[in-house]
Amino acid sequence: MSTSTQSKVYLTRRAEIRCAKPLLSIVVPVFNEADVIGIFIEETQKVLADLELAYEYVFVDDGSLDTTADILEEKIRDGLPARLLGLSRNFGKEAALSAGLEHAHGDIVVIIDVDLQDPPELIPQMVDGWRAGYDVVYGLRVDRSSDTLMKRSTAGMFYRLFNQLANIEMPPNAGDFRLIDRSVVNALLKLPERNRFMKGLFAWVGFPSMALPYERPARRAGEGKWNYWKLWNFAIDGLTGFTTMPLRIWFYGGAIIAGAAFAYALYLTIRVFFTGVDVPGYTSLMVALLFFSGIQLLSIGMIGEYVSRLFNESKQRPVYLLQDVIEGPNSLPNRANKET
Repeated sequence: MSTSTQSKVYLTRRAEIRCAKPLLSIVVPVFNEADVIGIFIEETQKVLADLELAYEYVFVDDGSLDTTADILEEKIRDGLPARLLGLSRNFGKEAALSAGLEHAHGDIVVIIDVDLQDPPELIPQMVDGWRAGYDVVYGLRVDRSSDTLMKRSTAGMFYRLFNQLANIEMPPNAGDFRLIDRSVVNALLKLPERNRFMKGLFAWVGFPSMALPYERPARRAGEGKWNYWKLWNFAIDGLTGFTTMPLRIWFYGGAIIAGAAFAYALYLTIRVFFTGVDVPGYTSLMVALLFFSGIQLLSIGMIGEYVSRLFNESKQRPVYLLQDVIEGPNSLPNRANKET
């Protein structure tokens, strides 16, 4: 295990006030997961039975088109301590996570994917880290051999770029799989932005954190819902949501190019002054024209990315909309307003 640099004073004080029997909420976003949802519930219940804690599932159905909701509704009716949030359409995983956090009742919340690539067996160790005073215990993927080489390479480049440009430190290879204290949940719910990049928000709120390394297994069943186009747009959302450095880079780049152009114009003026009129070549003219046109379009596009986010934020639309909430007879009381 690795830990962030935290004062022992804070960790000791937190450890002293931890309740002995916290309520555990397990937030699970689902989208067309009928093939794996039964396996997931079976595997997690084996782990939760040994914890001897009161727990609840918070499933967020992000507009599934298969029988995911039917399976979960039947499980809840049969006594599974769970809450099913049915979103009105597919809003994306970040919105689904926001919905799950808002409707989780627990003192501690575990966020986990349904595909079992995040091992539920680590949940007891996460609870131990919470008892030791850490408000965030996140899974750190040290072996991603189950992912393709392209995905591993692009993910590594994104984390390096993000940490160089942003003013926060996001742990490389840390996904959404984590345990967070109620105080962290409350802090996240105070953040009003609509374009939500949850990994960045987890890093932004801070709080004492501990990493829990694990080897990421292959998906147990079904197919992943991410493709490279979605990941590319996801990366852009992450960068533009937490740093204005791309705008600053284009400012400095524009200044350098303008300086170079001015120096070249001065050179041409002096050359013509001493050698007479010179007819410029067509090739050099077109190269210069296309180069500066490309630079202008790229810079306008970068500005447009930020303007579009301002436009979306100004409309103040909700992050998600619910069409239904299904709860069973074993639903537990809400502790969401409890500060720890």
